[in-house]
Amino acid sequence: MKKVAILGAGSWGTAQALLLSKKTRQITLWGRVEDGIEIMHTERENKRFLPGVRLADNVLPTSDLKAAVENTELIVLAVPTQAVREVLILLTPCLKRDTIIVNTAKGLEIETAMRLSQVAADILGTQIREHYAVLSGPSHAEEVARGIPTVVTAASYSREAAIFVQDAFMSPVFRVYTNPDVAGVELGGALKNIIALATGMCDGLGFGDNTRAALMTRGLTEITRMGVALGGDYRTFSGLSGMGDLVVTCGSKYSRNRKAGELLGRGYNLQQAMEEIGQAVEGVHTVRVVNKIADQMGVDMPISKACYNILYENKSALETVETLMKRRKKHELEEIAVNIKGW
Repeated sequence: MKKVAILGAGSWGTAQALLLSKKTRQITLWGRVEDGIEIMHTERENKRFLPGVRLADNVLPTSDLKAAVENTELIVLAVPTQAVREVLILLTPCLKRDTIIVNTAKGLEIETAMRLSQVAADILGTQIREHYAVLSGPSHAEEVARGIPTVVTAASYSREAAIFVQDAFMSPVFRVYTNPDVAGVELGGALKNIIALATGMCDGLGFGDNTRAALMTRGLTEITRMGVALGGDYRTFSGLSGMGDLVVTCGSKYSRNRKAGELLGRGYNLQQAMEEIGQAVEGVHTVRVVNKIADQMGVDMPISKACYNILYENKSALETVETLMKRRKKHELEEIAVNIKGW
């Protein structure tokens, strides 16, 4: 491709700029002046969000949105979830009809509980679905920037858009599958952040591998349960944007959600934990939305509910774990137990 515009100059946007710079003539990396975009342009490094990685010569950091997206074939949204609506509104007068947009943020909008593809349709019209894709999966920016082999999935309502994104991102170190299940891929990427918070809390409390394994396993059950209730295909949640993303987010030293949970488990309050992290922690927002949806729809989400109670109801993390352990006895496959012979 001749030109790709990446909107959002955090760690993930910068990592994608480095990835795509190897097969694209020009990359424009758009960010705000207050986030140091001009310093990035001068020093050729994102010292705030991705230190130690030099920008390729064909990556142009800029704060001029119109110039960033002019004559581009692909626009990559890499801003935090809660900023997506604002950025799409700014983008609207600059957007050409056939430009492909791929969103790489993971979360749900707090005010509306919308998935981000729904936010895009709300701002740009439902016709955007033919030119819109989601890129998700286990892909920490720090490793992508270093060329560590990574595998993700591209979901779109349009097969052509999904393949376009697949071709744009595919490289010897970055493999991309396609998936038509936009809802499932978006929900898998959003909901796993809650489970990562819970896993981090248990690490902070000093628990071990048994606890982490239990949380991730039962957490995947919750993700699937809510994901299917909201229109996702159950098969998606055993894939890259379900189990794959869950594994990496719950276990990685790079995971902001896991780190925030660890701080909470060690006794930090929410504000202190957020100040310590210094970047967006999407699970903190997502858990509020999911708690509301679960209550409205009657979806059983015990781990998510526990996280919400700790973050927003000032419940003790240790006592909350004990409450989870004392829940009523259940069949592990309770949702489908009626179909199991002999039970």
